[in-house]
Amino acid sequence: MIASIIINAAIILINIVCSIRGYMLVKPPIKHFRYFTTLSNLLCAVSGCFVIALWAAKGALPLWTVILKYAGTCSVTVTMLTVLFFLGPVSHEWKLLLSREQLFLHAICPVMAIVSFLVFEKGPMPPWTIAIGVLPVILYGALYCKRVVFTEGDRKWEDFYGFNHNGKWAISCGAMVIAGALIAFALWAI
Repeated sequence: MIASIIINAAIILINIVCSIRGYMLVKPPIKHFRYFTTLSNLLCAVSGCFVIALWAAKGALPLWTVILKYAGTCSVTVTMLTVLFFLGPVSHEWKLLLSREQLFLHAICPVMAIVSFLVFEKGPMPPWTIAIGVLPVILYGALYCKRVVFTEGDRKWEDFYGFNHNGKWAISCGAMVIAGALIAFALWAI
């Protein structure tokens, strides 16, 4: 359990530093919390890693703690794979997507979360937990779609992920939910 505590504590510290830097760099600062990268990493750090580190120190991991870590791990895995297989190839902005704090949020923390979850924390989980693993993608997707496609005026978000390119938001949303479900299933099944 010591390795689990160390990895989870590292994810928490990295997220604190990256969140502070992101909050300071983005203008206005609240826009920092529009990105799934930010939200998925915070979900993983706060609801998963923090809770797991506390319970691991006690020696036992109740199922609910593992499910929280699972949801966070699924979310950061979606972030990492979206960067590697969609955003990077489409934008060709590899240097931006995988440098400085983005390297930690898009790659290092997701890999650390996957390793700690699969090697140290995962136990038998009922099949219904797969729905919890994909839930953050569904909730964020609904918010993103509402703000990008169906909101007018000052409250409208720019399509910073390019999911609504040429009005193809329905295809993008469906693909992201399917990808999120496949990732949730894979992490549950392994």
